[in-house]
Parts: sequence; C-alpha cells; structure tokens
Amino acid sequence: MLGKKTSILIDGKKMAAKIKDEIRARVAKLIDDHDTAPHLAAIIVGEDPASQTYVSSKEKAAQSVGIVSSVYRYPESTTQEELLTAIDFLNLDDTVDGFIVQLPLPKHIDVDKVIARIDPEKDVDGFHPVNVGKMALGQPGFVSATPAGIVELLKRYNIETEGKHVVVLGRSNIVGSPVSILLSKKTNPGNATVTLCHSKTVNMAEITRSADILICAIGQPLFVKANMIKPGAVVIDVGIHRIPAKNDKGYTIVGDVDYNEVSFKAGYLTPVPGGVGPMTIAMLLKSTLEAHLRKHQS
Repeated sequence: MLGKKTSILIDGKKMAAKIKDEIRARVAKLIDDHDTAPHLAAIIVGEDPASQTYVSSKEKAAQSVGIVSSVYRYPESTTQEELLTAIDFLNLDDTVDGFIVQLPLPKHIDVDKVIARIDPEKDVDGFHPVNVGKMALGQPGFVSATPAGIVELLKRYNIETEGKHVVVLGRSNIVGSPVSILLSKKTNPGNATVTLCHSKTVNMAEITRSADILICAIGQPLFVKANMIKPGAVVIDVGIHRIPAKNDKGYTIVGDVDYNEVSFKAGYLTPVPGGVGPMTIAMLLKSTLEAHLRKHQS
C-alpha cells in the first residue's frame, strides 16, 4: 500500500516564468541602449497539430519577452529544395538572430540535410553537427533546448549531481544522448556518473533502481513505475503523451513516468504537463538572446 506523497515538485512552469522575466529585463535594456530586439524565426512544413501548437506557443512566448517572432508556414507538398532555399534565405537575413525548423518534417524531406543547411550561428535549436560537436567538447555553442532545460532545472533547484549516478532512459539525439554528455562533463551541474539505457538494455529496472537521478525520455506513456526507482531519487519526466480518458476532452496528458505511483517514492519529481516542457521554450528564448548578443559583439 502506498503511503503519503513525499516528492518535492520540480515546477518547470514557475521556473520558466522566472527565466522569461530575466530575459525580458535583458531585452528591455538592449532596447533602452538603442539596440534592436532579438529576432527568432520558425519554419513549419505541413499541418501537424502538435507542431502547430508548439510553434504558436514559441511565438507567444517570444513576444511576451520582447523578442521579435516570425513564422514561415509551408504546405505538406513543399519540396526539399524549396525548404533548403527558405533556410538559405534566413541564413542570409541579417535581421534574424536565430531560427528553428520545426520537426517532424514530411517523409519526403531528408531531416539531416535540412539541419546541416542551417547556419550554426543561428541554430538556436542546437541540432547542427557543429553545435553538437561543440557541446560534446565543452566549447561555446548552442545546446538543444530540452537537455539545457533539464540541466537548468537541476541547477536552480540546487540538486547535487557531482558523484551521483544519473540514469537516462532513451538515447535520442534530441534529449537522451546530449543530456548524458552534459551531466558527465566537468561542470556544475555535471561530474555525474551516467548510464544511458535504451530499448536493448537488459535488466533496465535493476539499473534504474540504482539511480540517484533518473531522466525519462523513452517515449512510452507511464513506463516508469514506483518499483523502478530508488526511494528519494530525483525523477525528471521528459515524455508527453495523450491517452484516452473519460473526460470532456476525451484524453488526458501523461508522461513517461506513472506520476501517481512514483510521487509516493521519489524525492523530487517533475509533473507532466508543467515540468520540462515550459523549460524547453524558455531555453530556446535564452539561446535566441545569446545569438543576438554574440552577433553584436563580433
């Protein structure tokens, strides 16, 4: 029988609001100093509802902190060459500090070629091979927003990572792999011993039970149960899924972690929604401001 909930909530929504306040103040000072406001652009291809919602959220968030936002919408039938031409246009547009190409893209478009075409100095999503390489080497560059948001949450909640065992579930290039690199580096947060688990991992539950910090980005709803975590562990849930429910919407939103179970056992826990998601957008805005500052300092 489960007892009283013990988890301290890691409130990503509240922390993201604080970061946006900091960005808003810095942007206001730029304008007061007769500088231009940073400019974030987004390219979206097709009508994927989740992508449309996400881009709209980014647009509203940018505008709320004084960052100029532009969205370039293209139909599903857009060819790869047409998309690459659009990227070239934004690469050369000196008024644009950073831009993203919203994923996923239609199946007829090569994602790797698209990402490689983005100017690394404007790649605020941190997906370009140059930025991934810089991140791995500890050099200044752009880090993808979700891993950066996870690290920022650990930092701002004063969660010690040095000497701790971090287990990451999922090895995607967007979340799992980069966050495993970031937390193993000689930084703070960092200096952790990191284990990266994936679909071929044997005895996964045994490994997760040894984690001081468990980062769940495996893409399976309610995958992590209470019997998979150590009492008092820090649990970061990156997943977000819609599952059918008997309510007005017909669905409910859950993460990779079974929150109702794990909240009785974890020391710290991110909710879904309201955990990592808001931090992802906040860190994208932070990278856009950084891109603007770098350009004007060079």
